[in-house]
Amino acid sequence: MNFAQLLFPDFSLILIGYLICRFTPLNRPVWTQVEQLVYFLFFPVLLFYAIIKSPLDISAASHLVGAGWALGLGGIALAYSVPYWPGLKGHFAPRQHAGSAQVAFRFNSFIGLAVADKLAGPQGVAVLALLIGVSVPLMNIGAVWPMARHGQKGFARELVRNPLIIGTAAGLAANLAGLSLPLWLEPSVSRIGGASLTLGLMAAGAGLQLGALNHAKLLGVALLAIKHLLMPLLALALTQAFGLNPVQTTILLMFAALPTASSCYVLAARMGYDGPYVAALVTVSTLLGMLSLPLALGMLRSAAG
Repeated sequence: MNFAQLLFPDFSLILIGYLICRFTPLNRPVWTQVEQLVYFLFFPVLLFYAIIKSPLDISAASHLVGAGWALGLGGIALAYSVPYWPGLKGHFAPRQHAGSAQVAFRFNSFIGLAVADKLAGPQGVAVLALLIGVSVPLMNIGAVWPMARHGQKGFARELVRNPLIIGTAAGLAANLAGLSLPLWLEPSVSRIGGASLTLGLMAAGAGLQLGALNHAKLLGVALLAIKHLLMPLLALALTQAFGLNPVQTTILLMFAALPTASSCYVLAARMGYDGPYVAALVTVSTLLGMLSLPLALGMLRSAAG
């Protein structure tokens, strides 16, 4: 399987979003509104629908859940260990690290769901939806806690207002309770989900910017190395440790190699941190994802061979 060719349609949407934002009247203010629409409405609906439409057997998926939590905790631990790495202590302010550490372990679900469908069809989407469901609360806690602590913000308030946590928690609760969507409502919800992927990828492209990278270069290199090198390597080890099946293994490796979440910028800016710097890291991570995704999946193919 040519993974680079498989991923091209999704990254082409990112490029289209960038070109439209930079060279047409549909500039950044327009895409800010699109991003908010997707983040606060469309994407939570997609997560809810992806989780509720396939019955979850938590006991059968316990190994996948364990691997997902271990990956998330490992990424968070690596991100917050950066100030103690040799040669990095004192090269950046604690507040700069608090606002940008999330880049090392969060993930772009828009790209993930689009790629999972191509890699493994509906089964792959269901596996990724479960990973998202168990990972979003954990990784948002990891992202919000240091910023709330440094910025004297309400930690619990920031979590309960997060639309991704609301969407995933509602989907998991409804699924485990045996609830389902009425048939007449499914087409509308499905269309909202499809729109969220397309608009989310284009909005990620529209938000690409590099100008603020000079603020803390070493910090950025460390965080991006965790995201695009150490996280996929950790995921590969976890697939062996937890004995995941082939579909779960493929999705976990893809999940680990995803670019960081475009909402990292939204969260950092909303909580009063260096938004332009985080946006620049998101940009580089999105570009690196074009390399790390094929490499991680190629690593899987080599291991299988």
